Amino acid sequence: MVTFIWDDADDPDGNTAHVGEHGLTPDEVDEVMLDENLPIIPSRTSGRPGRFGWTSTGKYIVVFWDRVSDDPRIIYPATAYEVPPPA
Repeated sequence: MVTFIWDDADDPDGNTAHVGEHGLTPDEVDEVMLDENLPIIPSRTSGRPGRFGWTSTGKYIVVFWDRVSDDPRIIYPATAYEVPPPA
């Protein structure tokens, strides 16, 4: 079981507003983070773990997060945005 921390949508500095600026919803981001069939890759700039994947809404996105705790497993989605799908 994993718990995601999503800031209040009214917080302009929160992660919910941030992914919203990229045209995504927390549900879309959760879908990709929860897909354990997708490999976890480190960000080239921040080193954060991340995943590339398709949402059920047809968007190909990348998600990067911070691990808050391993037991219990708590994750803070830091950023997510659409990227070109693989060729």
